[in-house]
Amino acid sequence: MDTEKDGVPEAKRLESEVGPRAFRPLTQFRLFQQLKQRNVFRVAALYLVVCWLILEPVHVVFHMLDVPIWANRLVVMIMAVGFPAAVIFAWVYEITPEGLKPTVEVPHGQSIRKLTGRRLDMAIIAVLAVALAYFVVDKFWISKHLAASRSATTTHETASGSTAAPASVAFNPPPHSIAVLPFVNLSGDQGQEYFSDGLTEELLNSLAAIEGLQVAARTSSFSFKEHPDIVTVAHKLNVASVLEGSVRRSEHTLRVTAQLINAVTGFHLWSKTYDRELGDVLKLQTEIATAVADALKVTLFGDVAAKIELGGTRNAAAFDAYLQGRKADVGEDAKAILEAIAAFTEAIRLDSNYALAFAGRSLAYSGYAQEFAAGAAIRESYNKALADARQALALAPELAEGHLALGLYLESGSLDFAKASEEYDRARNLAPGNAELLRVSGRFAVYLGHIDPGLTALRRAIVLDPLNPRSHDVFSQGLYYAHRYQEAVAAATDAISLDSDYQPAYASRGLAYYALGSFESARALSESKPDFQFNQVCLAMTYDKLGRHADAEGQLAKLRAALGNAGAYQYATVYAQWGNRAKALEWLDTAMRLRDPGLAYLKSDPLLDPLRNEPRFQAIERALKFPE
Repeated sequence: MDTEKDGVPEAKRLESEVGPRAFRPLTQFRLFQQLKQRNVFRVAALYLVVCWLILEPVHVVFHMLDVPIWANRLVVMIMAVGFPAAVIFAWVYEITPEGLKPTVEVPHGQSIRKLTGRRLDMAIIAVLAVALAYFVVDKFWISKHLAASRSATTTHETASGSTAAPASVAFNPPPHSIAVLPFVNLSGDQGQEYFSDGLTEELLNSLAAIEGLQVAARTSSFSFKEHPDIVTVAHKLNVASVLEGSVRRSEHTLRVTAQLINAVTGFHLWSKTYDRELGDVLKLQTEIATAVADALKVTLFGDVAAKIELGGTRNAAAFDAYLQGRKADVGEDAKAILEAIAAFTEAIRLDSNYALAFAGRSLAYSGYAQEFAAGAAIRESYNKALADARQALALAPELAEGHLALGLYLESGSLDFAKASEEYDRARNLAPGNAELLRVSGRFAVYLGHIDPGLTALRRAIVLDPLNPRSHDVFSQGLYYAHRYQEAVAAATDAISLDSDYQPAYASRGLAYYALGSFESARALSESKPDFQFNQVCLAMTYDKLGRHADAEGQLAKLRAALGNAGAYQYATVYAQWGNRAKALEWLDTAMRLRDPGLAYLKSDPLLDPLRNEPRFQAIERALKFPE
């Protein structure tokens, strides 16, 4: 009974002071009471846990069977529709000893709701136990078992020389990771494909400039030119979202449609169509990149537009020429590089302040000097590379591509390894998500003996560009110069599995086999691609180890006929492995006189290990002034 004060019941008095509901516990609300009594909450909880337990293995099985993404969406939609149905069913019906009956028809005294509730509690506990068991088994047994299987498979393939595809990593994408698929060319002219591809790459680079975004590199993203389902893209690149779209170019205008897709759920996050003048491409890149970052809830720091537009142009014709240069530069022969140089030159003629075009031409000149030029043309190309790199940085001091271009010249064109290292570090700080920069600078760090940071950069390049054979091959080279030969074989095998015609990987694997003493394996690999320069070097050494001295001499003679004195460093490595130290040192002297780019390898090159105690070799190493 309520106590009274001044003739007013205590409960009534308190209710009038603080409100009529302040002291009612939550369970006294009629709706909540009914939901609890009818076991609606228990049914909802059981439904959600069962759905999770079903979705997890279904997602894995669907991916293994390459089931289209719409099937995943359909399962999720069915379960989403089923949730309110299950809740309503629990509210309307009740289990009785005679079976299901509408709740309103069950007399209170005959209700077994409490018994049903206890059974539901037991079912929830059982399902949670199964879910927990699945999680533990998946994390601590299945994953380890798969990893062990992959390791065993890799070991077997390495021993047998198999070129099976590299084991894919578990799908666990960072939340702010993205791939940009090649935008579809809707211009009605196949000749405009370079423009849609080039614009896609520029958008990719714009996104990579945003701090906090991890962007899959061009080569890996462009391997999906035929646009397979998003789940396949996401799993192979380990990304959480995908940007795709189309480009329609007319004489003076541009229409770009872009859409961002959650790669885990398959649902669209954002889409928009842009109509712009061709001269507004820089602004368009900024708009799309910032819109994507906003959709992914990435916090933007600093002046994002300035980062994205750095070194660019608002001259439509210059931008077009630059894209043609980038397309040509993808080629790996002398003709392609010369076409790229011509296109970059046209871009610079149309806009003399186009820093990216200067950086692109500098990189092309260095590549031509290192791989294809002969005689006086080598030094001439390097001089042009230096001039262009300096001009790019004069126009845009914070341009990562400019520092990369200058670093490449300093490494291969002037052998100033200390300054090259500084430029690479500067470039990497400005563009930590640039896969090619990570490959070049990481390998160079290993050359200098900085093994751990170098290999870390090379591993990061694989994360960003996993389907590019160059990523795995350069990693193999880094492992080789770190004297980790078995791992180098495995990495080169991954590169070959991605592209069976990728010649550098055959040389990398052949040299690693040679270092392991597996001379027959080294011979077979090198003979499979006999026209590649470094395979010829490997054959010259391998034939000698196999007792085929005449063949070894013939291979070296063939190499000298093709390269002349430009192969001085390579000849030194061959003679060092033949045990002819005098000849090896003689060719190293020639390499020093000619400023041979191969001298960058000298500090870590396993092939020169027989010379390291020679005073003349030590004098050469000191003269090169490798940084510590």
